Amino acid sequence: MSHKLRPAILILILLLAICGCKRNYSHSEAASSAEKTQNSAPAEWSATDSDSGMVKDGWIHEFKDTNLNALVTEAMKNNPDLQASAARVDQATALAKQAGAALQPSIGLGGRLSGTSSNEAAGAQGAGLGISWEADVWGRLEQGRRSSEESAKAVQADYEFARQSLAAATARNWFLLNEIEQQQEFLKSIVEILGKMNELEKRKEKVGKVSMLEVSQVHAQLATAKDAVSQAEMARQQASRSLEALIGRYPADELKGTGQLPAKLPPIPAGQPSAILERRPDLIAAEDRVAAAFYAEKGAELLHLPRFTFGAGAGISALGDAIAGLTAGIFAPLYTGGKIEAEIEQATAKQKETVANYASVALNAFKEVENGLSGENLLQKREEYLTQARTDKKKTYELAQIQYNVGKIDLFELLSHQTAWIGSEISLLNIRRVRLDNRIDLHLALGGSFEQ
Repeated sequence: MSHKLRPAILILILLLAICGCKRNYSHSEAASSAEKTQNSAPAEWSATDSDSGMVKDGWIHEFKDTNLNALVTEAMKNNPDLQASAARVDQATALAKQAGAALQPSIGLGGRLSGTSSNEAAGAQGAGLGISWEADVWGRLEQGRRSSEESAKAVQADYEFARQSLAAATARNWFLLNEIEQQQEFLKSIVEILGKMNELEKRKEKVGKVSMLEVSQVHAQLATAKDAVSQAEMARQQASRSLEALIGRYPADELKGTGQLPAKLPPIPAGQPSAILERRPDLIAAEDRVAAAFYAEKGAELLHLPRFTFGAGAGISALGDAIAGLTAGIFAPLYTGGKIEAEIEQATAKQKETVANYASVALNAFKEVENGLSGENLLQKREEYLTQARTDKKKTYELAQIQYNVGKIDLFELLSHQTAWIGSEISLLNIRRVRLDNRIDLHLALGGSFEQ
């Protein structure tokens, strides 16, 4: 063996020995941040009458609507925003692989050509394999790999939250379409009633039983009702197109609802407050980003330490060629104009940002669940009140019709009772749909998957 190769080989052996002793960081700091947030969560939700049983998956089937199930399936396949989110997962995974590749040696093939003039035949003068590797003595590259992996996990969790959010948005839009269709059918029936009343008032006016003023009042009320039908039709078309675009179809207003809203829903198990930290994808993503930031900060701190590299070349122009050369090098940064210090400061600030963001996301998640649970109770009471109000106002209108026919009240009073009844019907439809929206938001807040 050549005397010139011995120092290089000794350096290589020393580097390999040192590499086996490199530091191994964990994201205990991130876990500590999560634990602190978990400890701040109460043992039970503050909303009254909440079921603390385990949160169940497959909540989309709770509505017992096969049309909704089909729409959600279609949205998962065709929604372009979700497809973009899936592509971001692929990008993050590739970046993590790229960071891991930095820990492996790089091997390449090189060579020179001779005889490339017009009078000479081309031929290989020399060729060989080149190997280069940076020994990750201090674990800097390993920290980068772990940071990239945690970032990729965060993007994957973002994708899962996007799927959950898309299912929720599809359900909300579907129920809105059906509410509008119900309103539209009800308003059409009112137009039919007012149309008959308008014809009756015209006949009464001809024989002198009512004045032209009363005829004009009914006619104006009829025109207002027809305008309400037109507004409902515009809202229906917009809701249909919005839902079509959401599930990846062309917004052609070809999607029709059933004109029905789900019946009364069963109580929803809310689980323990701290459990959503491990169940909600957006919270999981926030925690993964905390871990990624800590790994990145550790890696930045190691930029001050020396870097060790080595390379080897093997000629392959003849089968008997041995190792042609072995090199080893060291680079220790002495002065970088503050670049390393700036990178450390940036990584530290990013670390603080992710920790604060995790706490913010967690608090917002708790708030969403508490709002959803209290909304379940309050909206149920509102529906009960509005149901009673609708019943009473409809009965009042029917009695007013009888009184008007016998001349006890005038037309203006009759139309006032009718307007009150119409308003109560529309308010009841709206609160039923709002209750469904609140239930969807609560499922999303608790972190249960729409898939079984």
